[in-house]
Amino acid sequence: MEALCPKSKFNLRHFPSAPKPSQGASDTRRSLCPNHRINVKWRKSISPASSGLCRFVVRSQNRSDDSNFRTVGFKTDGWDGSWIKLVGRSIFGFAAAAATVISISCDSPVLAESLTVAFPASRAREVNTVQRTLVEAWGLIRETFIDPTFNHQDWDLKLQQTMVEMFPLQSADAAYNKISGMLATLGDPFTRIISPKEYQSFRIGSDGNLQGVGLYINAEPNSGHLVVLSCIEGSPAARAGIHEGDELIEIDGQTLDGLDVEAAAQKLRGRVGTAVTVKLHSVSDFGNDFGAREVKLSREVIRISPISIAVIPHKAPDGHLSKTGYVRLSSFSQTAADEMENAIQEMEDQGVQSYILDLRNNPGGLVKAGLDVAQIWLDGDETLVNTIDREGNMLPINIVNGHALTRDPLVVLVNEGSASASEILAGALHDNGRAILVGHRTFGKGKIQSVTELHDGSALFITVAKYLSPALHDIDQVGITPDVQCTPDMLTLPKDSFLKEKSSPSSLEADSCIMVAEHELEIQESKGTAS
Repeated sequence: MEALCPKSKFNLRHFPSAPKPSQGASDTRRSLCPNHRINVKWRKSISPASSGLCRFVVRSQNRSDDSNFRTVGFKTDGWDGSWIKLVGRSIFGFAAAAATVISISCDSPVLAESLTVAFPASRAREVNTVQRTLVEAWGLIRETFIDPTFNHQDWDLKLQQTMVEMFPLQSADAAYNKISGMLATLGDPFTRIISPKEYQSFRIGSDGNLQGVGLYINAEPNSGHLVVLSCIEGSPAARAGIHEGDELIEIDGQTLDGLDVEAAAQKLRGRVGTAVTVKLHSVSDFGNDFGAREVKLSREVIRISPISIAVIPHKAPDGHLSKTGYVRLSSFSQTAADEMENAIQEMEDQGVQSYILDLRNNPGGLVKAGLDVAQIWLDGDETLVNTIDREGNMLPINIVNGHALTRDPLVVLVNEGSASASEILAGALHDNGRAILVGHRTFGKGKIQSVTELHDGSALFITVAKYLSPALHDIDQVGITPDVQCTPDMLTLPKDSFLKEKSSPSSLEADSCIMVAEHELEIQESKGTAS
């Protein structure tokens, strides 16, 4: 689960050679760490005393003196890297041909000291760029990672070791692998770095919209050909008559042979108002070959909805006809809570008397989105979740004067694919007595990540907190066990059956867990009537 903090600020300034900050240009970047602001300054510096050095300075603005100032230096004496001398508290030697100074100041309550790191600047420009990324990642983890022991290792020394390993490399890919290797030593699979392209895809998922033509595509397992999974309803692709199963042959005249799904998706996306021409090969459901055709599509803002709904009519034991509202939430994007509210209001207007909230195979998403969705179902000042920071301090997050949109009986469906924000939501609704859980034990991810965009467009995910359910149940690596166990008998539904705006009641009736959920709702309703 990721925490996006829009109020955070990240500034990157680059100084060509002069030491005066006034010569730098500012570039605002996203920092999605809670209450965290980082200013990064790079400065080229050549002097007899520091030739071949890059310096990284971290200063806490909460301190008024440098009594706890540390320096880790990489100094030059020839090219064998054998000369070692103490600067400040520690130093080790390495050779370099140019010097760069990085200054990072951090407004963070967890930072209790100032730090200077000097390191060798690579002659390979693309590796030197990754060196900057390495220092940024190292500094962020040093301040915010949930484990202050960094998996029982010297984190300052780990930077030194990684920088030495990175220095002789010639490619950015190899250098990024060194960063990933450094992060792997933390023993936390959720603390990781992703490439700029991967981050762009993540942003599309979390923002809930993209600029493109509205196609879901994937590679056919046997042939590797790129085929259409589905079209988003109302999108340019849907209006052009593109159908599931159509094979993509070319995009803007370029063949797609050897191109992976992400690269093809990048070609389809673009600025609103621009056009893209796709060549497709279509075959009907009955095997009729319609041959190849070209379609020109105009790119638009495409809204990706994480919500699909259906109204399930059913007959109660006394013969009374009633309606159950089914809501499937596939992810916790920035639009999830608003769309959930609209969906519930729509079904309330249709006379729905009970609800099934399906969180199965929902891997999570944004922390705030999960908490906002919980408040749609809960009243009062209930606790939604308890967070635990790196110092072991527990902080409950409560609703303030909550007013639920509906108080109708609720069952939440979960399974082993329900993780992170899904588990927070399920725990909040269950522990506060609002819902019964049906399904299979959840994944068990009880950690929260911050997401920070780095200077090169890549992004760093850092585990910054753990969480417990409102009843103080530890979820991490344990999961949540539902009140009623259920494994669906129907396991062969097409994967895109829920990509459409509304789920089909007929397809839902084939799901045995939904049948169990309806039975639990009948029990709740009968108890409510009796009371």
